[in-house]
Amino acid sequence: MITEAEILNASILIVDDQESNISLLEQLLSESGYTSVTSTMTPQEVCILHHKHHYDLILLDLQMPEMDGFQVMKALKTNEKDAYLPVLVLTAQPSHKLRALQAGAKDFISKPFDLVEVKTRIHNMLEVRLLYKKLENYNKVLEQTVLERTAELRESEARYRSLTELASDWYWEQDENMNFTKVSGPVREMLGIQVNSLMGETSDGKVTGWNEMEQNVLQAKIAARKPFLDFIFNRINADGLQQKFKVSGEPMFDPSCRFIGYRGIGVELIEKNSA
Repeated sequence: MITEAEILNASILIVDDQESNISLLEQLLSESGYTSVTSTMTPQEVCILHHKHHYDLILLDLQMPEMDGFQVMKALKTNEKDAYLPVLVLTAQPSHKLRALQAGAKDFISKPFDLVEVKTRIHNMLEVRLLYKKLENYNKVLEQTVLERTAELRESEARYRSLTELASDWYWEQDENMNFTKVSGPVREMLGIQVNSLMGETSDGKVTGWNEMEQNVLQAKIAARKPFLDFIFNRINADGLQQKFKVSGEPMFDPSCRFIGYRGIGVELIEKNSA
């Protein structure tokens, strides 16, 4: 929320070619407690002043010689970085009100001034303006926080991948249809097959050399979407030599708890010859 102190400390610029109008508004704002009020009788200066000071509110007279309020608003739109034009127009012409709003003004004050109306409209517009700025700043902080967290997650994932690769012979990920989407490590060379599933189908869809009982147990775990730790299974090569592997895997789910696949690590177990 915006506090009363924040509203009273907001920066205000009065733009009017009539010194009497400026004096009246300055006195009114001062008596109401506003602490940062400046003014100019030269509309050509408004864009430069706003670019330098970024006023929270510009009280802008529409009928001025050489450069009227509509031209000032058009110039402000060109130089204004944000989409919010903090202009409250001052006009004695009822027909100008709609045109001013269409030109980008956020509100208007009728001349001759009703002092209660002037104070109310200025206070309300400043509250909206400061809320807009606070939201804009919050969004910038949020965006930066998201970028930082994303970078941290990517770094953490890179460390995780590095550690799993160092601690295992291969790392894999599969989609919800159990097709491999990522394989890291010499799994193809180690198994001597084209990997299409966790159990080692060849490119023509045939499974060769695997222990059928172990295969069925592992497939049942996968079908039940269960994790498995250090599961050992064997394969007999064409030359009669036996290979033994140890794998660990876990199912993956998206934020809505929909199954999206498996990931895991595996190593080949090499038996040491006794001395």
